[in-house]
Amino acid sequence: MKAIRFYDYGGPEVLKYEDVPDPKPGPGQVLIRTYAIGVNPFETYIRAGIYGPVPLPNILGVDAAGVVETVGDGVTDFAHGQRVYVIGAPGTYAELILSDQAKIFPLLESLTFAQGAALGVPYGTAHRALFHRGKAQAGETVLIHGASGGVGTAAVQLARAAGLTVFGTAGTDKGLTLVREQGAHQAFNHKDPDYLEKIKAAAEGNGVELILEMLANVNLPKDLDLLAKYGRVVVVGNRGSVEINPRDTMGKDIDIRGMTLMNATTDDLRRMHAEIGEGLKNGALKPIVGQEIPLAEAASAHQEIMQDGAHGKIVLVP
Repeated sequence: MKAIRFYDYGGPEVLKYEDVPDPKPGPGQVLIRTYAIGVNPFETYIRAGIYGPVPLPNILGVDAAGVVETVGDGVTDFAHGQRVYVIGAPGTYAELILSDQAKIFPLLESLTFAQGAALGVPYGTAHRALFHRGKAQAGETVLIHGASGGVGTAAVQLARAAGLTVFGTAGTDKGLTLVREQGAHQAFNHKDPDYLEKIKAAAEGNGVELILEMLANVNLPKDLDLLAKYGRVVVVGNRGSVEINPRDTMGKDIDIRGMTLMNATTDDLRRMHAEIGEGLKNGALKPIVGQEIPLAEAASAHQEIMQDGAHGKIVLVP
């Protein structure tokens, strides 16, 4: 099979498209032929060595959608030819992947494989940030920073379906249009020098109860000012250090909560994807794919995902 591997840490150029032996499923595992593979920002950090050592050579990726090729001993829920998507399967930048059956979910016929590859990390992260860490409740107002990207659009859809008032930010007119189309009540251009004041005005001076923060090193100090009393900010994404004044959390009993999807248990994944599945069936949720890039051009995808102006999910196509 073909796969993307890297042998040393560095920029996108270290990613190599090459032949790799076909994997074989062991007990409890499923072999899947990929038709679309999700690209996530944290994979660029692994490639660059920011997240610490990983075994080398390494195949990146945790998201994919495709068709079951064969199954290992003890697998009864999946069969040859079944359309599926996976979350948390290691090494998905490849034509064939192995996954534990607990991390595989049926892919609706109404969804494309590219949309299936946009479900695992984006919708799982958005769901966990909103409801597990953020404790979002119907009637509250949530601000989603970076609402035009893969996680952002998922969060807008999930929050709107759950009865929240949804504010979202983006950096381009195209992105703002997308955020509104996904259900945000109001969208704000974070490049506008007055956008914070506009958010305050939209919240009628009361602040927002919850913020999902995709770029904490830039926005976290501002978030503390935007939050209402007893407000929560969930740090979903970050690219560096930031200085805050802890006193800004004290007067309003503000919480800063970190999160990573990797801390979700198998039961957590099963529950969240059961809810996500219902949203997909009733039409409340619809994954947005921004770009489909050939697997051989994974380096280009790593460049694209770190650019400003995110617009949906980037996927690789074998």
